[in-house]
Amino acid sequence: MAANATYDRAFPAHIAIIMDGNGRWAQAQHRPRVYGHQKGVETVRHIVEEAANIGVRCLTLYSFSTENWSRPKAEIAALFNLLRKYVESDLDTLHANNVRIRILGSRKGLKPDLLALINRVETTTKNNTKFALNIAFNYGGRDELLRAAARAAQAGADFTDMDERDFDAYLDTASLPEVDLVIRTSGEKRISNFLLWQAAYAEFVFTDVLWPDFTVEDLKSAVEIYQSRDRRFGNLSAPEVA
Repeated sequence: MAANATYDRAFPAHIAIIMDGNGRWAQAQHRPRVYGHQKGVETVRHIVEEAANIGVRCLTLYSFSTENWSRPKAEIAALFNLLRKYVESDLDTLHANNVRIRILGSRKGLKPDLLALINRVETTTKNNTKFALNIAFNYGGRDELLRAAARAAQAGADFTDMDERDFDAYLDTASLPEVDLVIRTSGEKRISNFLLWQAAYAEFVFTDVLWPDFTVEDLKSAVEIYQSRDRRFGNLSAPEVA
């Protein structure tokens, strides 16, 4: 993650979304939870396209957390299958549109076929530059920090002389801009172990809309809320807009 990245602070370069409410949406429709996850994937497609269209450079979606392993096995299997289907069906289109895809998170516990798919996706799109799409899968913010520290130690890094920019290089999000805006759907108001380092100075927008019902207009509304705020970054006066 580039701590010194320069961009127009009046517009969020990096948006992160906690896609919450699929299960409750399905229950309200008197359908199984997996149906909500399926509808959630349709929302992902619309939001990814619109985010790129309105000028967002980077979008990170919280898909499956390290804590989600406590869910029923059938639901976990369904979530894994949805990731496979989304990536396999959309990879060619995303690649053709110059989108770089990263799967953030631990590889621990993932089956060989899924690991191979992740490697293929990241390898295929690694040189794309128009838009960065990150899917946080088997991801936890604390786990990422531990893995980053382990990578730094393995590389022989000197922790006594390390600054934030040095540590950034060992994170899953290395070379990406800091998170400007975090959106959480479904009415919950917590970060849930998501991008703890990267969102240190992010603005948060919470909406009662359940993820399958989240629209392009909801995304634009969140951006407008972001733009209305005075971002001070811990300073007494807000920085000048470039």
